Amino acid sequence: METELLAAKAALRTRIRAALKTISAEARALASTQACARVRAQPVWKNARTVLLFAPRSEELDLWPLVAEALAGGKTMALPRFVSQTQLYVAARIQDVRTDIRTGYFNIREPAEHCVETLSGRLDLVMVPGVAFDLHGRRLGHGRGFYDRLLTGIPGLKCGVAFDEQIVGKVPSAAHDVRMDSILTPTRWIKTGVGSEFQDGG
Repeated sequence: METELLAAKAALRTRIRAALKTISAEARALASTQACARVRAQPVWKNARTVLLFAPRSEELDLWPLVAEALAGGKTMALPRFVSQTQLYVAARIQDVRTDIRTGYFNIREPAEHCVETLSGRLDLVMVPGVAFDLHGRRLGHGRGFYDRLLTGIPGLKCGVAFDEQIVGKVPSAAHDVRMDSILTPTRWIKTGVGSEFQDGG
């Protein structure tokens, strides 16, 4: 069963990555602008005091403008930082995007060493990237389990972030795969839930 699950995940990653390559740079930029606007309109974003965002890879939706906006608006902002000694990500607080950001281990922007780690229990909202999501909140990552370990124990709302092309009928998952409470796409804010009606937050 484990072999079958890994094979199914690998096949889905291949399919979604191929689909993402067909999105033009102009379409990516427009989709990212739409996604940022949709986040700003959500009550959960407006009410969140402490937020974990992420610096996007080239193939991901770009919510980076929200970082500086949220800081200016008085939110406590954190980003994932990779700790090479433990091979784990931690949430570290940033206060100024000009001085607190460096290029990290995987060539992704992350908090500099002087930025202090944020207690995961204090995070109200976590925006989570991924390769694919389904409407039950299942998430397919890149296969290393970094985000599943980071998200374990975070009580705040977890929102997957994806292009509409990354939403699929069902993501193959295991018991340790952390599910999302909501999913953001450029066109939808979806509240997920097994056995309940899915609600589109607009």
